[in-house]
Amino acid sequence: MAVVTLLGIAQDGGRPQPGCTRSCCQGLTEEDYRSPVALGIQTSGGTTLLIEATRDLGRQLRMIGNPSIDHLFITHAHLGHVDGLGLFGRETMSARNIKLHCSPSMQALIEATPAWNQLLQQNVLEPSAFPQVEIDDVLVEFIPVPHRAELSDMHATIIRGQEKSLLFLPDHDSWDQTLEVHDCESIRAFLQKFAIDIALLDGTFWSGGELQGRDMSVVPHPTIEESLQRLGERKVSDPEIQFIHLNHTNPVYRSNSDEHQLMVDLGWKIPVEGEQYNV
Repeated sequence: MAVVTLLGIAQDGGRPQPGCTRSCCQGLTEEDYRSPVALGIQTSGGTTLLIEATRDLGRQLRMIGNPSIDHLFITHAHLGHVDGLGLFGRETMSARNIKLHCSPSMQALIEATPAWNQLLQQNVLEPSAFPQVEIDDVLVEFIPVPHRAELSDMHATIIRGQEKSLLFLPDHDSWDQTLEVHDCESIRAFLQKFAIDIALLDGTFWSGGELQGRDMSVVPHPTIEESLQRLGERKVSDPEIQFIHLNHTNPVYRSNSDEHQLMVDLGWKIPVEGEQYNV
């Protein structure tokens, strides 16, 4: 049986977010800090997989108790998902021959970015299978989802183990677009189509008014509020759904908030960092 560890639940900026002077980032202790989203996977054969390369790489590797990575999966090119790539290089880990799994457009960006291209030239990263790879008792699949593609396209990942499947969908622009791409009428139909048991879904914002003065269309994400409206109350046949990639402004960070309680009352969840899933 493989074990998946949730290494972060925050949006790209983490919590607290640099430069934020609002109440959401004030008075936080180290216990309140959250890393950008990432997953660590340990296969039954002892192979270590990492999904996303964040700036908190050191902390996240300690969470899985393994300083080395055998396979690295990147969903897309936005800041929090890739800004730890350089940490694998000579200046820090001096890693070698990490199998890199990403889309052709993401690989092209790595090749075109001097600091990242060095990782290829120095055999730190080795481009490998896409969009599907089987490693020991785990099958990892990439599925395309619409999300701002100014740097690369975006793919969610599905981890299929011997017992369960887990969907990692930290970013997408809207449910309407994602469901249309996969010819599904609802979130439930989408999850059923891919036979998902555990779904980690984009929960960046609770509602559309969190950025105070900024145009939300610049950073499109389906809100948790909308997702709950589409889902309603959890049914016995539903997969386990948890919301991740939380912006620092999101009130569900506070377990005593009305928003958090509403979500729990409907049967859904905000996971904790370090949470593990047996697949």
